[in-house]
Amino acid sequence: MRAAVPSVPAVLCGSAGLLLLLLRWRRWRGLWRKVKEARERQERGLEQMDKAARAFRQQHPSVNMVSILSLSLPELSKKIQDGSLPPEHVFYAYLGKAVQIARETNCITEYLQESETQLQHTKPGEKKGLLYGVPVSIKDSINCQGHDSMLGFVKNIDKPVAEDSVLVQVLKRQGAIPFVKTNVPQSLISYDCSNLIFGQTCNPLLFTRTPGGSSGGEGALIGGGGSILGFGTDVGGSLRFPAAFCGICALKPTGNRLSKKGVISGISGQKSVTAAVGPMAKDVESLALCMRALLCEDMFSLDSTVPPLPFNEEVYSSTQPLRIGYYETDFFTMPSPAMRRAVRETKQLLEEAGHTLVPFELTNVDYSVYNFCMRGMFADGGATFLKNFEGELEKGNVGIFLWLVKTPNWIKTLLSWITKPFVPRLSNVIRSMRANTVEELWSLHNEIEESCHQFIAQWKKLNLDVMLCPMLGPALLIGYPAKLSVAISYTMLYNSLDFPVGVVPVTLVTDEDENELRNYRGYFQDWWDRTLAKAFSSAEGMPVAVQCVALPWQEELCLRFMKEVETLVMKKNMII
Repeated sequence: MRAAVPSVPAVLCGSAGLLLLLLRWRRWRGLWRKVKEARERQERGLEQMDKAARAFRQQHPSVNMVSILSLSLPELSKKIQDGSLPPEHVFYAYLGKAVQIARETNCITEYLQESETQLQHTKPGEKKGLLYGVPVSIKDSINCQGHDSMLGFVKNIDKPVAEDSVLVQVLKRQGAIPFVKTNVPQSLISYDCSNLIFGQTCNPLLFTRTPGGSSGGEGALIGGGGSILGFGTDVGGSLRFPAAFCGICALKPTGNRLSKKGVISGISGQKSVTAAVGPMAKDVESLALCMRALLCEDMFSLDSTVPPLPFNEEVYSSTQPLRIGYYETDFFTMPSPAMRRAVRETKQLLEEAGHTLVPFELTNVDYSVYNFCMRGMFADGGATFLKNFEGELEKGNVGIFLWLVKTPNWIKTLLSWITKPFVPRLSNVIRSMRANTVEELWSLHNEIEESCHQFIAQWKKLNLDVMLCPMLGPALLIGYPAKLSVAISYTMLYNSLDFPVGVVPVTLVTDEDENELRNYRGYFQDWWDRTLAKAFSSAEGMPVAVQCVALPWQEELCLRFMKEVETLVMKKNMII
């Protein structure tokens, strides 16, 4: 019997399929080649840093690097300003420490080699800015001239930006020396810190825990002592998660208090949830010094959309007793035992110091999370977010999410209806991912604005100055943030409201916290609650923070409150 001869169309189809596979293989091979080149550049940068730091130590063996690294930013700045500490001593001290922390945590993506040139141009007699001679670290997504802003995407490798962001320009005019860029999660829309280009960044305090994200490289580097001042962004907690998880401080200002010109967003164009750029440091006074430096004429002239509001020293230095609202839970994400204890102990310290603490009742946080935050971020059905991944290598943990984004509205509606009786939170998340019409988006914006006015009205009815709130913690185990997107409720609320909010570490996880965690069930007792309990576990000795909140444009009052909390906690620890 004769064998069947394939028809011409079948042969052509088979050939087309092979050709398609070949083209796809070549494209993937090209992408991985770019990844390899980026990793090699990262390694070369670290080797250059190490070589430069070693050479300096050999030439200046009497310089006490440990002493320099122990100084706070205000102390360091004062010594540089008065000439008792040369800028090069500071620079190479931090260069060496940064390499060490990078080797341990994988937090640095690129060495800004021109920083050495900038250092050489610092002259003893020149006019000195407030950050003169201070080495600073910069999040990957903040543009630095001549360097990539990758956001964890291979397509952005070897695409150096043409000019510095306004933030970096002002930092340089204030005498600061940007010296490294730091790692982020792919797309920035995550509070972990991992991507396929540079891999996972670890928490410097415990390598099995995440440093948080998306400013996770900053959190790890500063938390490990490799940078004295760094800068990140925050659209749902991306400054506050790393600060809280790594035991440092951070300030998320009102969205437009600092310029975002030249700062790349994970979802460009969305306005429902307000992003901000802000500083991260070991202590509150360092954040205040940074804000003094940044809120200057250069900031206001380089970006005229930033309101010309210089730092209000009178508000920050006030010692008047505060009227402070507080809550222990948002009734959406059950706080860990350590989170609840952190708020209670801080409340007690504040009361003993003469401040008035007033209970604040949060309502409808679940509605805010689903409708304002998630629906607001993905109001186009996730189309803009999805576009970032076109022709891209992607992490496995975003695969399901990208599939959901790609599905048409009717399937999302059907899935939401099917899952509602069994997993109501998943049902609401799916529903929030539907594409909105323009009319629906405008209605949403109106609703968000009205909600903000209602929140402020409640605040003013209680005659509050500031608010004390829980902060998610301790640091979750690596890999868990991707499974726990709903746990952003404590942070993202204040992006939706666009309030300034800072994070201050106040306590450490105890044995007793760990024992109580065994009884953690959550408010919904669903898969997410069970997973969060696992993510919190085995964290004895890890830091736990609180959030300090003020009304819009009141960053100085927010910092003043943060300073009060920090001072009281330090006094308590000294007594103990």
